[in-house]
Order: sequence, then C-alpha cells, then structure tokens
Amino acid sequence: MTTTRRALFAGAILLASCAVLAAPRGGRQPGALPRHGMLVFSDLCIHRGSGEFGGQRITLQRFAEVDTVLYEYTAGGLSWPVVASDVTIDPRGRQFYFTVRPPDEEERIISGKLADNGKTLVLDGGYCEDQSVPMRLPLVTDFSRKAGVCRACPPPKSQPEKEEAPAIDAGSTRTAGL
Repeated sequence: MTTTRRALFAGAILLASCAVLAAPRGGRQPGALPRHGMLVFSDLCIHRGSGEFGGQRITLQRFAEVDTVLYEYTAGGLSWPVVASDVTIDPRGRQFYFTVRPPDEEERIISGKLADNGKTLVLDGGYCEDQSVPMRLPLVTDFSRKAGVCRACPPPKSQPEKEEAPAIDAGSTRTAGL
C-alpha cells in the first residue's frame, strides 16, 4: 500500500469516527425533557378588564453541570423572576420539582410532570377555588406570540351535602332492643 493510499484510508477512518461521535444520540424518550437546552412553560395571559398579566412562567435551563429554573408569577403585575433552588429532575426526564421563595412569601415547593408528549407541564395542586383542577402550562414554541386573553376560573364543583348522623346521647342508659 502506498503512503498516499494509507493517508486517504486513515483520513476516511478519522472522518467516519468524527461523524459517529458528532451524531445525535437517540436515547431520549419522546415526551421527556432533553438533557441540554432551555424550555419555557407558560400560561401567561392578559386580563380583559385591567390589561394586567395573569398566570405563571417556568423557564428550565439544562446545562451539563447543573439545571436551573426561573419562576415568574403574577400578583397584579408580572413579578421579578425568582431563581429556584433544589431543582430535581427524575432520571427519565418526565417530572421535576424545585423550591422557590418569592419576596415577602413563604418558601414553597413546586412540582409537576410532563403531559401531552412533553408539550404541557401539569403542576401538582389546583388553582382558583377548585383544587381538583390542575394548572397546565403549555410549552412555549413561538416566543414572538402575544399573550392571549385570560379565561375565567371554572366554577367550583359542588360537593354533595352529607347527611348528618343522628347525635348519640352518651348519658342515656337505654339500649334499643334489650
């Protein structure tokens, strides 16, 4: 084999090995969080009457060294972002939780899981007055889109009235049927 041929052969092997190393890995499950990158889940909207923002925005940044979360919520106007601590993502990348301490509020843990093949973050707990309705934050894919109009809270589900058990007189010595 000539030297030129060997150099071409070695170059082809080097090129093929670089292509294999640079190829994306197919290990990510559909609907799971990617290992690197940034995702934004948000239900921010504008109240029709006041024109103020409503809702929440969760920005998850995944780096090789650490995962970070910026949490924004509304209380009239849009809050300053709160940097979360203790960000934990399950190994399958389908749910995560983090701790936040908004200004002048108690520390709280926010957790949720992915739904709709990764296109929605469903937060644990409820919103409005109905704690059985979970908060759903869609994945933001169009960052130039204007916020939509807020929808009214759903009416709380009426709980069936429980019948009160008759009161038992603990001082009575009579026993029925004896």
